[in-house]
Amino acid sequence: MTTIETQLDDTTFTTYESEVRSYCRNWPAIFDTAQGSWLTSIDGKQYLDFFAGAGALNYGHNHPALKEALIDYLVRDGITHGLDMSTRAKGEFLQTFADRILAPRNLDYKVQFPGPTGTNAVESALKLARKVTGRESIISFTNAFHGMTLGSLSVTGNATKRAGAGVPLVHTTPMPFDNYFDGAVEDFSWFERVLDDHGSGLNRPAAVIVETVQGEGGVNVARAAWLRALQELCADREILMIVDDVQMGCGRTGEFFSFEFAGITPDIVTLSKSIGGYGLPLALTLMKPELDIWAPGEHNGTFRGNNPAFVTATAALNQFWSDDLLTRDVHRKGEIISESFGQLSAEYEALSHRGRGMVQGLVFDEPAQAGEVCALAYEAGLLAETSGPEDQVVKLLPPLTIDEDDLSHGLTILSDAVATVQPTMRAVEK
Repeated sequence: MTTIETQLDDTTFTTYESEVRSYCRNWPAIFDTAQGSWLTSIDGKQYLDFFAGAGALNYGHNHPALKEALIDYLVRDGITHGLDMSTRAKGEFLQTFADRILAPRNLDYKVQFPGPTGTNAVESALKLARKVTGRESIISFTNAFHGMTLGSLSVTGNATKRAGAGVPLVHTTPMPFDNYFDGAVEDFSWFERVLDDHGSGLNRPAAVIVETVQGEGGVNVARAAWLRALQELCADREILMIVDDVQMGCGRTGEFFSFEFAGITPDIVTLSKSIGGYGLPLALTLMKPELDIWAPGEHNGTFRGNNPAFVTATAALNQFWSDDLLTRDVHRKGEIISESFGQLSAEYEALSHRGRGMVQGLVFDEPAQAGEVCALAYEAGLLAETSGPEDQVVKLLPPLTIDEDDLSHGLTILSDAVATVQPTMRAVEK
């Protein structure tokens, strides 16, 4: 067998890869290795990662404890592909998830393994809600993002992503997310009115699907009181509540589940991204036991039995969720980010900030400036992305395990980038 010697450069990707590629257009480096919070390109330049695989790498790149568990499993010829057969790796994950996550929080959920991505988990949640209730309609929220397959797109707010569907996206109705009207309209006034008015034309929904923090939508944060009121509204009207925790779960906001701070218990929860621990694809759909009315094989997927992901997921749960050290660490580092963004917002009136835990957003009145800041940060060796309907938010998703010195270094890069675009921004009068 001969080996093809490849000299990689940009032309390899522009020649052979689809025009659909996106992140590499803003970050054209060709990355080769990664460790912790750093990536290294093939030319040896290092980049600090404030992106973390869009939240799939909460524990950083190649964490030693997770890597060791994965290597040991592969070396002993552990099963890699198992569909939904019973395997040791899956059994150990289920028991560890119950012991480390569900039991300490007094949560009683059955675990479904759909296909191994977030949108697969959302699709199964929507299907199950419709099956349980016998209703078709789903309520979503303005600026929501839930995935790129048709069901998930139907409850997504972004017009560009919805347009890619190519077919009508039906049986869903958007409602205003918390503070959508900047406090000018009472929470849920429209939602409650159309639900209870027999002349509104709104079909009784099967479920509501919500993110506690809308990451792709611009780091829009729902208040605890708003989430509690939403759960009460749903319970009073026999509507299922689905929390999409694909990006905000697994500690991103501090606690394992992003809804814990509100004291609510959703009927269905979707998890993916960092639940695999190591960046390996895995997704879970959690449901209250009485909702588990699936017929065998009614919702399945070829790669729902990704056993190496079960191994790294189990290792991550044991490594990081046997106590509250990570939660306290996330809250502390989140305050560091928030303080840095607060100082910038105080200095420049064209800026504001918002977030929870280690998902934070710096919001620009002039959307183009967010992209300029991210471009300057990339040149200085920092990966950060924009989000929001106009890409007006610099969104930070650093690994939860990032060293505080590295965190401060990255925040300094961002501050310097903001200062560089200062001529186009008016500083607040002192």
